[in-house]
Amino acid sequence: MRNRVKELRARDGYNQTQLAKKAGVSRQTISLIERNDFMPSILTAVKIARIFNEPVEHIFIVEETDL
Repeated sequence: MRNRVKELRARDGYNQTQLAKKAGVSRQTISLIERNDFMPSILTAVKIARIFNEPVEHIFIVEETDL
């Protein structure tokens, strides 16, 4: 699965710490998500999607090879 968290964070002018605080996770978690080293819970993914006002599936993209 790939994601657009870093791209959207830059678009909206958040640093990792700011996004983490809004999402209720640590800055390290945001860093891991951005590097695709960690898959967030459904709840965290939804929180991040709401922050960016985007559908979850536009941020966290499941690719055919993931299935």
